[in-house]
Amino acid sequence: MTSQTRPLPVAVIGGGFSGLMAAERLLNALPPDRPVLLYERSRPFGLGLAYTTANPDHLLNLRATQMSADPDRQDDFAEWLARTPFDVPERRGIRVTEAGTFASRGVYGRYLAARWERVVAGAGDRLQAIHAGIVDVERVPEGFVLHDRDGTTRRVAGLILAMGNLPGPVVAASRYRRDPWRPDTFGSLDPDRDVLVIGTGLTMMDSVATLRHAGFAGRIVAVSRRGLLPKPHAPVAAGHRPSLTPEIRASARKLFGAVRHAVASAEAAGADWRGVIDALRPVTDELWTGLPPTEQARVLRHIRPYWDVHRHRTAPPAAEAIAAEIRRGQLVVRAARIVALSDTPEHAVVTIRPRGTRDRETIAAQAILDATGFSRLAETEDPLIRALLRRGLIRPGPFGLGIAATPGGAVTGPEEGRATDAPLWAFGPMLRGVLWECIAVPDIRGAAGDLADRVARRISG
Repeated sequence: MTSQTRPLPVAVIGGGFSGLMAAERLLNALPPDRPVLLYERSRPFGLGLAYTTANPDHLLNLRATQMSADPDRQDDFAEWLARTPFDVPERRGIRVTEAGTFASRGVYGRYLAARWERVVAGAGDRLQAIHAGIVDVERVPEGFVLHDRDGTTRRVAGLILAMGNLPGPVVAASRYRRDPWRPDTFGSLDPDRDVLVIGTGLTMMDSVATLRHAGFAGRIVAVSRRGLLPKPHAPVAAGHRPSLTPEIRASARKLFGAVRHAVASAEAAGADWRGVIDALRPVTDELWTGLPPTEQARVLRHIRPYWDVHRHRTAPPAAEAIAAEIRRGQLVVRAARIVALSDTPEHAVVTIRPRGTRDRETIAAQAILDATGFSRLAETEDPLIRALLRRGLIRPGPFGLGIAATPGGAVTGPEEGRATDAPLWAFGPMLRGVLWECIAVPDIRGAAGDLADRVARRISG
């Protein structure tokens, strides 16, 4: 290599929050002559799908004080909110409650866009932001060759997969949409006919807000296997973490029995259950990775839905809006399994089996929105993931939820738990199953620096 030859760049695929954090920290960790490429198919850099919405009722699920993108300044977002001028419509996206201040995801997107501008300005020509969809990756001795959909190729020394939540399989029914934020793709919706939402979690709440914002005044039916709704935040500080012995940590039943006991004790003492759940937050991944695979499977099968609605809570105004919809009969929440779905010229026919019964019912829906949130790796139609699987560069991780990798993100090969010799990493939601907590802003923000340091050591070693 001559003194004029610049080292090959490290590439990050995915320009949402995960990609922004990874690229920003790589710029700090890599030698100053090593470039960074950030690929995003179509959306603004740093925002991804999550923060492009302009609907003021799409509220963040965490308080503003928890949403800093700066790992060294925990109140960065809250301080940005306080000093930034907003016009009246934008102010609708900032709600001050007893449980804290909650901003809309569109307002947060504005914050991330400002941060992205600062990152770009500080990086100079070291950072190349490329609007292109990578559809194939070829392993070569010095790293990889990336192929985009336009036929352009680039050589890179290493690759981070930070694509967020993957799109799921294509469903043949014409009235079915995997994107719950785009009901306009159905055209005009009839207020006298039902709209079905699959899922009853946080994405369902966004879907309802989207439909109402678009002017749909009819009934919405939301279906999930257990029919659970996210709990609202409250003004509660983290409490004392329950004592968890090695014996307890090795058993899903004993572990969550201990959590239930701690919640009952807290409530008997006049405290709130949220304090117990929040006290577990710093050790959740440690508890998950410490469970044997058979116990992890039990958590996913029996416990996860209940944990999710208590752990991943919603902003109080969003919870109140959903409660009001239910009281008016405009939102019907059903605990049921979907067993069949078919099209007719007039509507989609959805057959469900209500929980606890063998009965079957049908729902005639003019439109179906999928609010289940994410798909398993092998189910996705994402062309890059399909190519990586086909080439054997990645494989499904635990329970098929994400990519097989070490907890630090290094993609693993055929031998379980061992990193491949390829300079390839997974980050953010790509690590579902390997980690329990890898999708929220605090998780991603905190992990980005460690990932960048590992990449720098590997690439520079």
